[in-house]
Amino acid sequence: MLSQVFRLLSLASLSSALPSTPPLLGPRQSSTTITIDLTKTYNLISGFGTSEAFQRAVQMSRLPATEQRRALDLLFSTTTGAGFSILRNGIGSSPDQSSDHMVSIAPRSPGSPDKPLIYDFEKTGEDNKQLWVSREAQHTYGVKTIYADAWSAPGYMKTNGNDANGGTLCGVPGASSCKSGDWRQAYANYLVRYVQFYQEANVTITHLGFINEPELTTSYASMRFTASQAADFIKILHPTLLRAVSSSLLTSAPGIACCDAEGWSTTSSMLSTLKSSSAESLLSIITSHAYTSSPSSPLNTRLPTWQTEAADLQGAWTNAWYSSTGTGNRAGEGWTWANNVYTALVNANASAYLYWIGAQSGNTNSHLVHISSSGKVEASKRMWAMGMWSRFVRPGARRVGTSTSGGSSLPSGVKIASFRNEDGSVATVVLNGSGSAVKLGVKVGAGGDGKGYGSVKAWVTDNTREIAMVETGFDEAKGEGSVSVPSRAMVTVVLYPAEGSGQK
Repeated sequence: MLSQVFRLLSLASLSSALPSTPPLLGPRQSSTTITIDLTKTYNLISGFGTSEAFQRAVQMSRLPATEQRRALDLLFSTTTGAGFSILRNGIGSSPDQSSDHMVSIAPRSPGSPDKPLIYDFEKTGEDNKQLWVSREAQHTYGVKTIYADAWSAPGYMKTNGNDANGGTLCGVPGASSCKSGDWRQAYANYLVRYVQFYQEANVTITHLGFINEPELTTSYASMRFTASQAADFIKILHPTLLRAVSSSLLTSAPGIACCDAEGWSTTSSMLSTLKSSSAESLLSIITSHAYTSSPSSPLNTRLPTWQTEAADLQGAWTNAWYSSTGTGNRAGEGWTWANNVYTALVNANASAYLYWIGAQSGNTNSHLVHISSSGKVEASKRMWAMGMWSRFVRPGARRVGTSTSGGSSLPSGVKIASFRNEDGSVATVVLNGSGSAVKLGVKVGAGGDGKGYGSVKAWVTDNTREIAMVETGFDEAKGEGSVSVPSRAMVTVVLYPAEGSGQK
């Protein structure tokens, strides 16, 4: 009898020491189940990224070593940062590095377009320190996609004799006459030589652009181009790249990008001309910004479409996720950008999304990582919102179909997007814009055998957390995970293939 009492006391003690049962340990307790259909496939994802153009890379390079590494980690690390997989560089055109100019690799005119360009890569300061960032991104963090884009040709190649204040490349149809001649081939050679300089530094440029916001004249590097002029130049640049490969100047040709217009609607208009002139077939990607119009519907092209520049250019620096009172700068909040990316990927079928600037000093929301006057770096919630996509939806992922079922329909304001990665994992991004938490189950239906997924993990970003792992449940028999998504929060749920499941 005494031994039985001791045994009962021991069991009671053991029971009190065990952790309480988590409230969401089974999909049966979830209100709604998301079923992923791997047979319904949509846009292929190239990745997510940012830029350090206009000497922002120089600002990073001047930080103390520990803060340099922290800034790079925040941008490119897939474990402690945003995990960006695309870096966009600016191809310099200015004669010097004053202010925030991007110095040209051939700053002095050779006198005429028939003479060889005079290159001086050494005096660019490692291409305004962009080579340093590119090398770190590619070799330290495994970034495979580097997009180099020119805001302008050097001034001596243009109608206005200046790399700033608009002007047009001499020689393109419709450009005012240039006494110096036709510089189209020289400009194509210039762009190829830029790629070659990077190749010699053991960095591969994968995509190449020759214009930026071609409908806009600015006081900094800018160059006007119509769609027909862009088509004309593409037909010169494309064979120039092929010749560079055949002559072994380049080991491979970067894909040509066009046209980085100010907004999605302008890009849509330019596309019709690129198609009718047969220039679209020579391109690798269609690129656009999101300033005058955001990506909200698919562009009429067979090519991947990239949103390559967007930012809050008006507000003062903020690190807010969501301001419930509405008094904050909503345009700069993390919640706003989480939704902006969703719209581009799901509504516009975009393959890539890039925020304008990564790390930068100054009191604006144009950047993701703030460099303080004391040389410290701080990440914004915008960066973590981008990371909730980039860390878990990796290059090569394919957006797939979803449907919902269960005890109740999803509340208004809840958005869902699922992606199958190349390694077989399936990432589901949930944005809960409703006023209360939502309990969800997540499983793979069509295209999977129902039991091919053996585990689940989930991460949340909201007002108090930044890509923080959250508790999940998993029903092994059904291959179904469960999670609770807080109000005004972003949760990414990843289902991982079970060993021997055949999923890959």
